[in-house]
Amino acid sequence: MNDRLVRALTADGRVRVVGVNITQSLNKAYHRHHLSAVATAALGRTMSAGLLLASSMKRSQARVNVRVAGDGGLGLIYADAGFDGTVRGFVTNPEFEVPPLADGQQDVSQGVGQTGFFKVMRDVGYGEPYSSTVELIVGDIANDVAWYLASSEQTYSKLMLTEVIDPDNSEAPVKVAAGLLLQIMPMATLRIAKTSNLSQESLVAELEAKSDLQNFMDLLTQDKAIEDVMTELFADMRLDILPLSKDVSFNCPCSFDRMLAAMKMFGEEDLRSMIADDKGAEAICHFCGEVYRVDTAQLNDLLADLQAVKA
Repeated sequence: MNDRLVRALTADGRVRVVGVNITQSLNKAYHRHHLSAVATAALGRTMSAGLLLASSMKRSQARVNVRVAGDGGLGLIYADAGFDGTVRGFVTNPEFEVPPLADGQQDVSQGVGQTGFFKVMRDVGYGEPYSSTVELIVGDIANDVAWYLASSEQTYSKLMLTEVIDPDNSEAPVKVAAGLLLQIMPMATLRIAKTSNLSQESLVAELEAKSDLQNFMDLLTQDKAIEDVMTELFADMRLDILPLSKDVSFNCPCSFDRMLAAMKMFGEEDLRSMIADDKGAEAICHFCGEVYRVDTAQLNDLLADLQAVKA
């Protein structure tokens, strides 16, 4: 089953619902970064959060960066997600591990820590990107994203981010990884007054009741597509799936040519040192773990390019 992001509304337009499955993408990240179980879970939740936040943007080139920096052993957790469904990310301490919780789930809060910052940067596809930062409140990422939306955008939101990981399965340890975002739409109070007997408080209570993480996980582990999970969860709210679904993939635009262009920033002195002392150079992409090696001939070409520009 392909990774997928699906957007929907309740029939009367009161609530925006976005679901995403990133199982294959997270397995790819696991292999590229050699992640521990808790690092896999933390990165998966951050990647899902990035895709859910990017889903409300308008341009195909728009992107969202999510940075989770807590005082736990995982260090920085970073995800870069696009409106186009591409996502990538990394953890600065990918091999850090903590014991799982009593129910077998990964203790992401302990791995992340509960003191630190949650930062979101949005690049809408034109102009300067803008960012907003809030303090971590739980460290489980789902509640931290909800807090970010409530404090920075004044939007009531509920998130469910979950995964099932089998550390003993080295081929595909991630059995399922998915997220669900519920948001009351702007002016929802006015719509409710005109279309239903539900008060704002009743709507919030209804969404709280829908945010049953165990029920969400149970449906996911039945190999249901994310849109089928959403339809079942919101059967009594007449969910309308929008024709805006898209495939999701772990994708990094790094390349050998881009890496060479970036190496020019080292300058002539550093390039000469790489040629004389190191007999070459090696660069590793933080986002995807790809290793690029440059020999002395290629470094000499870069040096010649820099000298030609100065001439």
